[in-house]
Amino acid sequence: MPEMPEVQAHAERLSEQFAGRVLTRFRPITFTALKTALPAPDDAYGSELRRVGRRGKYLLLEFEPVVFAVHLMQGGRLLVDEKQSAKPRGGQARFVFDDGPALLLTEQGSERRAGVWALAAEDALATPPLDVLGPEADTITPPELMERFEIKNQRLHGFLRDQRSIAGLGRRLANEVCWRAKLSPFSVTGKLGIGGAEQVVAGIRAAIDEGLEYERGRADMSSSKDRPGNVHHNAGQACPVCGDEIRAVEYSSYTVEYCPTCQTGGKILADNTTSKFLK
Repeated sequence: MPEMPEVQAHAERLSEQFAGRVLTRFRPITFTALKTALPAPDDAYGSELRRVGRRGKYLLLEFEPVVFAVHLMQGGRLLVDEKQSAKPRGGQARFVFDDGPALLLTEQGSERRAGVWALAAEDALATPPLDVLGPEADTITPPELMERFEIKNQRLHGFLRDQRSIAGLGRRLANEVCWRAKLSPFSVTGKLGIGGAEQVVAGIRAAIDEGLEYERGRADMSSSKDRPGNVHHNAGQACPVCGDEIRAVEYSSYTVEYCPTCQTGGKILADNTTSKFLK
């Protein structure tokens, strides 16, 4: 799933190309694409796109009366649509403007979870689904993070993936942040204190900066396999810092990858059922 660096860089690209364009039509191509009933997308017709912004992993198409929040989920993309064909491959919804190309929300695969929320502009950030998001990962401070650690005492990797705790990170960045912070992904957040919060914030900043630098150098959003990483998807390879073998803990829908030497004092978590979780 695209995370904060991919979504932010894509928002910047789309803003540069589409800001100032007038919306003439929003067309849901599939029944499930539009997730809201009010306000009506028609309320934005005739309005200029002020910019494409971001909140957490959501792209925000900001018009004066309506903000469209777009979530790409796992296989979605918001693409520049030159052809505007009647039946685009994977097409979910289309934003049509007064001139030039449209914007097409596509989603590959069978889940069809990507979608669009039309929100009243004056209180969009206080309206579902945006109202439940935690502070932005790239701006949170160590004291703020420590406070959240104490409120929600759980394993660090799960905390970082929880959008209600902190917005913008996902599975890849959770692996990268834990590695950069030199903390076990199964560290308990309530025990990390201000020192641990400082390590995690530094890890977040470094991982996001690396991702943004890569994404801003591209003409389009990267695929998962192309994104930079030191431990993510690198199980069996050598840690770039210490040379130890990167290990993995497999779950049904994701994998936790880590370096034993850098993060767990040399201890190996063999799997997610029989290993002793490090605290």
